[in-house]
Amino acid sequence: MTRSELFTQIQLKSSFLCVGIDPDLEKIPRHLLSEPDPIFSFCREIIEETADYAVAYKPNIAFFEALGARGWETLARVEELIPKDIFTIADAKRGDIGNTSKLYAKAFFETMNFDSITVAPYMGEDSVTPFLEFENKWVILLALTSNKGSLDFQLIQDSNGKPLYQSVLEKSQKWGTPENIMYVVGATRGELIGEVRKAAPEHFFLVPGVGAQGGNLSEVAKYGMNSTCGLLVNSSRGIIYASNGKDFAKAARREAKKLQVEMKLLLEEYL
Repeated sequence: MTRSELFTQIQLKSSFLCVGIDPDLEKIPRHLLSEPDPIFSFCREIIEETADYAVAYKPNIAFFEALGARGWETLARVEELIPKDIFTIADAKRGDIGNTSKLYAKAFFETMNFDSITVAPYMGEDSVTPFLEFENKWVILLALTSNKGSLDFQLIQDSNGKPLYQSVLEKSQKWGTPENIMYVVGATRGELIGEVRKAAPEHFFLVPGVGAQGGNLSEVAKYGMNSTCGLLVNSSRGIIYASNGKDFAKAARREAKKLQVEMKLLLEEYL
């Protein structure tokens, strides 16, 4: 999917919602456990009920990998189920030497046809650029994340007082463009989102942390939105686990709708 196609979907749906798909067998509604493939059944109902409001879906690959070969089969079926006009993110956080990264890219971009993949930048250019060789595919590079441990490295300053995440932003923009690189920027970082926007004014940000992690959507929009929105705000647990009963999919739809309504107002305010 191209950047213009993604922005078109944002405009059509008045939404920049990304629904994170984290299907945990211990958390999904108990009645689904009698299904032949409980994880697929769970994901199918979530997608069917939230597709009106989502412009992106982000399956967390770990939840599928943990199930072994069957999990990979389920992941492929889930990816095929997502409507083709909705942006897909393989949340795999890959990042290895060049020949290995090329095969990771082939797995997610060709074998399973995801639009994008999350990538860790720690090993540098040769671990990232193989993902950028695929037309209309995206790298979503970890920049400033919302987890507690992000403080261990991402805010460390060099001799000039520049934090590591800023170096990641500056260096990586030499490898790709706003047409094929996005950045992960955590919603719980508040005003730091504005600092990232200054360093990467045209790029899309994938923003986790809204909902269960406490991030504020209005604040994200205030500091992070640009002329083409530039945001994919992810909510996972707050949507997919809104209920653990037989109404779980309808509850997910209600929560997705709530976020879409708020997003519509923010798009009207800032665009």
